[in-house]
Amino acid sequence: MEPLQLAIDLARQAGAYQMAHCGKIVRLEMKGPTNPVTDVDQACEAMIVQGLRAHFPEHAILGEEGGALKGNDEYQWIIDPLDGTVNYLHGYPLFCVCIALLHRGRPECGVIFEPNHDELFVATRGGGATCNGTRLRVSTSDTLLQSLLATGFAYDRERGDLAMNVPCFNAMLLHARAVRRDGVAGVDLAYVAMGRFDGFWEYHLQPWDIAAGTLLVEEAGGRVTNMSGGPCDLFGTEILASNGVIHSVLSDVIQTARRGAA
Repeated sequence: MEPLQLAIDLARQAGAYQMAHCGKIVRLEMKGPTNPVTDVDQACEAMIVQGLRAHFPEHAILGEEGGALKGNDEYQWIIDPLDGTVNYLHGYPLFCVCIALLHRGRPECGVIFEPNHDELFVATRGGGATCNGTRLRVSTSDTLLQSLLATGFAYDRERGDLAMNVPCFNAMLLHARAVRRDGVAGVDLAYVAMGRFDGFWEYHLQPWDIAAGTLLVEEAGGRVTNMSGGPCDLFGTEILASNGVIHSVLSDVIQTARRGAA
């Protein structure tokens, strides 16, 4: 089976499992004071890993719940089996499955499945991005005043994430049409790719949060960088994604807000 089709099949299977078990959580653990993991997270990751191992046993795998499984140095799968666990736990109908395949550190294919709305986002490097088979293009908004933005706040509050992003959030409230915070970075990036959001920024995400989504945005004609406009490191600490038109303005607002808060 081709890697992309396998990722699609596994994402759909995990999404179906999530919908079937929503409101029926058996086990809840805490990775931090506000960072839960459920038996559904773990079951979905086990399902995805088993499928990947069956077809590509030589590939490395990095999953949010299971850690790293070694393989060759060229190919690595990055998995978030349930992005938006807090939403899922509270019955808030927005969460997703994220699966990406990296080749020598670069995403080559990415899949995000949001089962509440049955939206399957797919991207391949050089092959474009789609939602349920329809080609995606980023928005054409050219000012922040016309833009709907999204952001998020990491769970590790002791690390200073709130102090870092609150000034940026406040600044964007003054400059943008509106700012959303739904707690699902994978969906946020997919929405940038399809033009629902015009831009997205966040600090201290993990590679499984953004690997698939960054490829979606790029293949839909958008831009993904760090906050200052430099290359985005999937294993780094910050991401800024947009339709490309408002990118430099977004970066300027963020950097100005951070300097003012220092």
